[in-house]
Amino acid sequence: MIKKSKLYQYIFLIMIILMVFFNGGNNNLYIQFNFIIVSIFFLLFIREKNYLAHVREILTTNKLAIKLYLLFISFLIFQTIPLPIEWINFLSPEKYDILRRLDFNDGYTSISLNTSNSFFGILNYLSIFLYLIIFKSIFYKTKDIFRFYYFIILLGVLASSVAIYFFLIGNPDFFILKNTAYNAASTGFFINRTVFSCFLVLCFFCGIEYLKLVDMFQKDNTYNFFKKIYVRIFILLITIGIITSFSRLGNFLLVSLIFIHLLQSLYLNEKKNRLFLITLILIILFDILILGFFFGSEKLLERYSFLSQEIKQYSTAIEMSLSRGDLAQFAYIEFKKFIFFGYGGGGFEYLLKINYQNLSTQFAVHAHSDLIEFMGEFGLIGSILLVLSILFIFIKNQIFNFKNIILFYLLFFILTFDFSFHIPLIQLLFILLLSVNYKRNSNVKYKLINNF
Repeated sequence: MIKKSKLYQYIFLIMIILMVFFNGGNNNLYIQFNFIIVSIFFLLFIREKNYLAHVREILTTNKLAIKLYLLFISFLIFQTIPLPIEWINFLSPEKYDILRRLDFNDGYTSISLNTSNSFFGILNYLSIFLYLIIFKSIFYKTKDIFRFYYFIILLGVLASSVAIYFFLIGNPDFFILKNTAYNAASTGFFINRTVFSCFLVLCFFCGIEYLKLVDMFQKDNTYNFFKKIYVRIFILLITIGIITSFSRLGNFLLVSLIFIHLLQSLYLNEKKNRLFLITLILIILFDILILGFFFGSEKLLERYSFLSQEIKQYSTAIEMSLSRGDLAQFAYIEFKKFIFFGYGGGGFEYLLKINYQNLSTQFAVHAHSDLIEFMGEFGLIGSILLVLSILFIFIKNQIFNFKNIILFYLLFFILTFDFSFHIPLIQLLFILLLSVNYKRNSNVKYKLINNF
């Protein structure tokens, strides 16, 4: 018989597995399905008195932050409500000008340029909120957090193994996997290789956290000894997946993550961190010497030239096409036009089609800068509400620590140079990992803080 607490945990983890299998949940139909499933699970979950008490405590402890987040959701709903065209002229003059150029004759329209995508975006943000509440209610013990880390590592190994196998046989289309766009790189269950590599970087991060803290939380026995060996092997397999994705951003984040942890391990100079340090060194040697030689020195350098390549594109324009830098600059210009109320989720694609009608049959769904695009979607009002809700949670719970600093480091580069943070799975994993909080005591031990 499985304990009820573990049963809830397994159901929660299965829902994450489904998101991985379906391109990180990046589909409007799946977002709707995911919202229905997590809502039903939440309603069944709170029928248990103990878990209902957990939920109440979380809601009571973070009242202000949750109220601000609900105001943010309310603002997103306001963006999708049909309003008189005269109101649109006042609230969003740029959209009113677009409608006038398109000879729009209806009396009502919404602030959002794509009401359908904006609606599914609201469902996604509500789902993430429910996931977070459930996660903090059932993964509140130290052993539960380690179970979650281990699960993410295993999930990363599964995705990486599938991606490597398909990469080696030429990335054929298989069932729901469509790999024709990247037949020379690993993508696995994901359509985009950079999104895939960012997901694996988070799995790699969980593996590093697991190895760092396992000796401080768990006893030294045969079972844990072999489990640590397995995790080291899993980390190497995840590394191979990141490398064969040939994503400059993913490989840059991988190398910088290893380098940061190496510096921390050398600085702490603890005996229990020596094996961890050796593991990192082996990963570097395996990556640079073996796989670098296998894929050739030219590709090896290309994988780590992320910043020079990305920044160069901000000053390089190609006729009849747009570089990533051009897309980011265009998103910033549109943000200034829709500065207060935004253009709603999914609006960037329509703005691009309206302003660049002669590009080609190919177009961008997202700007290659999530930060600028989110600001354009939410406007200043929505962005301020979201930032304040997150800020109050961090101030209230004092969760500024080394682990979260690294996550914010990863988040900075993803938000600045890519669109991976628009993927529901990436958003969810970042939120869940940020909510796990450890506090360092004077005796060099860690404890889990569950007040977030």
